[in-house]
Amino acid sequence: MKTRIVTFVLMFTATVSFAQQDSQFTQYMYNTININPAYAGSRGALSVFALHRTQWVGLDGAPVTNAVSVNTPLNNSRLGLGVSIINDKIGPTTENTISGDLSYTIPTSESFKLSFGLKATANLFDLNSTKLNPVDADDPTLQNVTKFNPNIGAGIYYHSDKAYVGLSVPNFIETNRYDDNEVAISKEKMTYYLIGGYIFDLSSTLKFKPAVLTKMIAGSPLQVDISSNFMLFDKLTLGASYRWSAALSAMVGFQISDAMYIGYGYDRETTNLKNYNSGSHEIFFRYEIFKNNDKITTPRFF
Repeated sequence: MKTRIVTFVLMFTATVSFAQQDSQFTQYMYNTININPAYAGSRGALSVFALHRTQWVGLDGAPVTNAVSVNTPLNNSRLGLGVSIINDKIGPTTENTISGDLSYTIPTSESFKLSFGLKATANLFDLNSTKLNPVDADDPTLQNVTKFNPNIGAGIYYHSDKAYVGLSVPNFIETNRYDDNEVAISKEKMTYYLIGGYIFDLSSTLKFKPAVLTKMIAGSPLQVDISSNFMLFDKLTLGASYRWSAALSAMVGFQISDAMYIGYGYDRETTNLKNYNSGSHEIFFRYEIFKNNDKITTPRFF
């Protein structure tokens, strides 16, 4: 027999596993490589990205995510290459995901390019049953679980310096990461991502970019993130976003130099979950090395 805490943790783990699926990011427009492999190399620089997210602060077992990625165009070819690592901790579970991305880009006009991408992923899932605090420590249904799953994905990305739209499926293979009495407690399901954004030049010192991310998972509600960002003097970015029927977010970023950019985001739930946590925090850092000491004409939102 398990305690109420154990039951809650299992329910929490199952809920997050089915509803959230992949790691959730508020500032997805800077972290596109994790959901769309066609993004690799699109910035025209060796781009190093690191992010830390603490979700639902104050709620035991809430998700904590760390992500690191590197992507770059390959010499003067049309190829791009990327590598990313994500560490996700939710309750008694830990997931480590390593992905490799390969893209191929075709110029379609003077301004726009069309990129195709492939993603190969290795996922290591670990359930530490000792964190469940069962009444019966010898309960045979509670065991440590470690499971490895490979996966593949693909995406397309149509973009210029001012606009982008992308469609991707990071994982084509649906797998059960943890079964309890033949019931899938944690399951990786195929997820479709549709993203888009456009930059409006309101003046010589002010830019505005609306953006949207749509996440579609079979058997789960449609998730839509809508954001608006303003960039002042090509340095300071201020914005807000709304995750449909889930959360409101505030975002700020600063271009420290041509190579370095840092950003912070805060989420506040709009559901009853807001009564049990003090919000979510997300901070990231990006460093870029440009070929031949060149740099993009102006800082980009994506």
